[in-house]
Amino acid sequence: MSNTSPSPLHRLRRLKAALLAVSFTLAGVLLMMLNAWLSPLQLGDWQWLHALPLGELGGTLFGAGLLSTFFEYTFRRDQEAHTLARFRQIIREEAPAMRDAVVEGFAIHPEDLKRVATPELLDDIAANVMALRLGDEQFAREIYRDIRDQAVRAAERWYDVAVRVRLSTAVERSTAGTPLFDVTVEWEYTTVPSSATRRFACVSDQDEYNELRQDVPATSTWFMAPRPGMDARHREAYELLELTVDGRPQPIRRSTRATGQTYSVDLDEDARSGKPVRIRQVFRTITPQWSHRLYFAVAQPTRGWSLRLDYTDTTIAEVHVSDTMATTPASTIVHSPEAVPGKEITVETSNWLLPQSGVAFTWATNDELPQTKQPEAVASSREG
Repeated sequence: MSNTSPSPLHRLRRLKAALLAVSFTLAGVLLMMLNAWLSPLQLGDWQWLHALPLGELGGTLFGAGLLSTFFEYTFRRDQEAHTLARFRQIIREEAPAMRDAVVEGFAIHPEDLKRVATPELLDDIAANVMALRLGDEQFAREIYRDIRDQAVRAAERWYDVAVRVRLSTAVERSTAGTPLFDVTVEWEYTTVPSSATRRFACVSDQDEYNELRQDVPATSTWFMAPRPGMDARHREAYELLELTVDGRPQPIRRSTRATGQTYSVDLDEDARSGKPVRIRQVFRTITPQWSHRLYFAVAQPTRGWSLRLDYTDTTIAEVHVSDTMATTPASTIVHSPEAVPGKEITVETSNWLLPQSGVAFTWATNDELPQTKQPEAVASSREG
């Protein structure tokens, strides 16, 4: 028998039973008293009242009241204990079937699980499921924690992302002693904006860069180390050219400071309606030719990624591609045909990508190649 106190409903039922027993007893006493009072009387026209079995009825009610009170306080506890034991036995016998029904119901109808589960409970369930599948609880929980932090807590999800990058030789701006490439980057993607303002920053301070990177996706940050001809504060070094939402240009504001500059864009009301919109943003920057590397990564969970690098107007002889996209099947890398005058590389995947997944391009220019490996000799040896 449980040591917990009876519920209010249970106490109410006991009170009603006690009142009923007292009522029966009192009614029986009253009927017997009435019968005793009527017996010696001459009632005349009401003589038929003597024919009523008031005494027997009163005795019956009196006995029923006493017996019900006796059973209530004598046998009810044993009855409750038996009922509880029987209930527990049924629960034990039916627990596997009930468990299977609940699990199957939640598996087929996740909205039912959503109604009854807290985020913490869902995290525990997901981690336990992964532990069962992987056979390693620690590994499963750490893997799930990484996925949760990158995907579940992401502010936005991006779809059908198209990135177009164009490299060209910056002839006029390479006179300061640092040979430069102009880099024009265009991002286009579909999402539901999580904030009303988009910011694009170019900074030369590493600590500030690391801090701004935490403000994704509201802030897109480009790091530019101070070098001759490269000043993060100048438009010539970095400039947001355009941002459109479903083809509508958005106004751009620019501010500068000692360590760089920031472009701010306040999205219009249609962009803040909570519905998916197509965002297109174009910026240009510069990079040293001898840096030999450009890296582009997604800032939010992304489904469908296409990146095209055009380096036709450069002295680049070789380009190597490496990606950090752990997808199955692997991403596809396509080089433009040798017979085509332009030089392009396209990297594509249709799968989901987690934040910080991306592609790195590394290159070697014509004058950096050995004499035995000049452009004519390497024209057909570009690798991905």
